[in-house]
Amino acid sequence: MNLKISKVTENYPYDLLLLADETIEGINKYLFNSNVYVAKLSDSDTSIGAFCMYPINVDTIEIMNIAVSEQYQGTGIGSQLLAESFRIAEEQGYKEVIVGTADCGIKQIRFYEKNGFVKYDIKRNYFTDIYDTPIYENGVQMKDMVMLKNSLGK
Repeated sequence: MNLKISKVTENYPYDLLLLADETIEGINKYLFNSNVYVAKLSDSDTSIGAFCMYPINVDTIEIMNIAVSEQYQGTGIGSQLLAESFRIAEEQGYKEVIVGTADCGIKQIRFYEKNGFVKYDIKRNYFTDIYDTPIYENGVQMKDMVMLKNSLGK
C-alpha cells in the first residue's frame, strides 16, 4: 500500500495512539516531547497509522507508540511504519531504535523481532508500578515490559 507519512505538531491522532497505550494521560507523558508521525493512504486524508519517536540520548531514540487502525492491521503497514522510523532515526544520526512492550504481548514481540529488533532488557513490574488498575492483555495481567532494540546500519 502506498502511504503518505508526515510529521504532525497538533491535532494528534489519539484514536490511533490509544490502540497502543492504555490512557490519554499515559500518552501525554511522552507525546509533547516526541516527534509524532501519521500515515495516510496516498489517496485519502484519513490517518490509518501513527508513531511517536522520543529521543533518549544522542545515540538512541525510542518508539513510544506505534499503532495501525484495526481494519488495516496485518496488511504490512506496521512494518512500513517501522521502516520509516528507522529511516528517520538514521537520517537524524541515531545509532539504535528501542521499543518496549508488555511481556504478555506475544504478537507485538513477534512483530518487532520480525522487523529486526532483539530483546535486551526487562523492566520488572513496569505496568503494575505505573498503573493504579491492573491491565490485561491476552487474558494475562501486564506486569513486566520487554525492551527490544534495533541497531541501525547493520
